[in-house]
Amino acid sequence: MTYDLTTIGEGQIRLTCERGERLATARSLRMTAAGSEANVAGLLSQLGRSTSWATKLPRGELADRIALEYSAVGVDMRHIVLADEGRVALYFLEPGEFPLPGKVTYDRQYTPFRSITPEEFDWDALLDTRVVFLTGITAALTPETAKVVRYFADAAVERGVNVALDVNFRSLLWSGEQARAVLEPIARKSAILFCSRTDAGIVFGLDGSGEQVCRELREQLGVPVVVTTDGRAGTYLSTAAKDRIFEIKSVPVIDRPGAGDSFVAGTLHGWLDGDVERGIRMGTRVAQLALTHHGDLTHVRPGELELAAGSDIVR
Repeated sequence: MTYDLTTIGEGQIRLTCERGERLATARSLRMTAAGSEANVAGLLSQLGRSTSWATKLPRGELADRIALEYSAVGVDMRHIVLADEGRVALYFLEPGEFPLPGKVTYDRQYTPFRSITPEEFDWDALLDTRVVFLTGITAALTPETAKVVRYFADAAVERGVNVALDVNFRSLLWSGEQARAVLEPIARKSAILFCSRTDAGIVFGLDGSGEQVCRELREQLGVPVVVTTDGRAGTYLSTAAKDRIFEIKSVPVIDRPGAGDSFVAGTLHGWLDGDVERGIRMGTRVAQLALTHHGDLTHVRPGELELAAGSDIVR
């Protein structure tokens, strides 16, 4: 097959306030490219996987910035559809300091991606892959994007291609009821499902410990492999063979966004080799690294993962 993983999602520009600043008073903003699906493809590409990301962007320098950031780490960008008009999606981040949480402000209305149709993409090429990766973020944007996500999932299953779904619920985009109506049919077709314990409660109505929720998700949805995260409390894996708990160690946080995408990418890296437990351990290490530097896309070389436990200078 041409690819190990293909995916689709909206490319964005992220504008981040300096620590200690609020958006209303900030005098400078850090600009980086963003996109959950692109982040997963980008990290897997750095780990040696062949990946491609499909999206739709308006022609211009901001679109070039997004494309360059992900193509620079090896993501195949041939499936970008370019529009002659429109704007690039933005989101603003106030990092927040305890006790104030971080805050995201979206500015992503009226972008070309929000009105995509299945006819715009080369599905024969995108389905020449081992796994199709989809998220609830893209499904949440508009009825049109939800239709394309469902189309991608159905076409993958029809061709015998595995589907990986990350629920990734965003309360600023839709309700739990809306999310369940769109995502449950896709989840039931998936080979591996990622869902936080909190999202499982909001979207699927499941309450309890992380381990219990993970197992109930697998049993209720019929997904062979379910991975549930619960912040610092732990990460949980449920398969027909066994359930497992993985310990999480806290690390200093420089920048939060993208850490969850890094965890998903690392987990999929192991899962693609038939060892999801190894993948979870790798995903945990990569997520820790993601928290230590700026930007949604985690930049890492495979060898650096072996050095993640140290803090000395590599000479």
